[in-house]
Amino acid sequence: MSTTAEQSAPQATAKGIQITEKALMHVRRGMAKEGVTPEQAGLRLGVQGGGCSGLSYNIRFDTQPRERDRIFQFGDVRVFVDPKSFIYLHGMVLDYQETLMQQGFVFTNPNASKSCGCGSSFSG
Repeated sequence: MSTTAEQSAPQATAKGIQITEKALMHVRRGMAKEGVTPEQAGLRLGVQGGGCSGLSYNIRFDTQPRERDRIFQFGDVRVFVDPKSFIYLHGMVLDYQETLMQQGFVFTNPNASKSCGCGSSFSG
């Protein structure tokens, strides 16, 4: 299954995964630092057990989608999400924020009923 993202600002109510332009810019920078191009790899978003709220987000680069992955296309960047993680991530927006205290990717997830202070752990 393939979904194409629009260039306008993402909406959290959308089914699927949305990524802001700022986050995409940092994904491309990360790929360049790793020495891979968007044609060679994609961004894998996932959920795994653990963290202070029960589930934690997982983000990394992966060379290929897996057989049952959902694949989302944002310009030249592909995003891979496994079926189990998609249950928790549909409607989610990935953003990148820079503040005086921290910088990094931020998950805005309408499926999270509770999250912890670090922002990388939640419960569904």
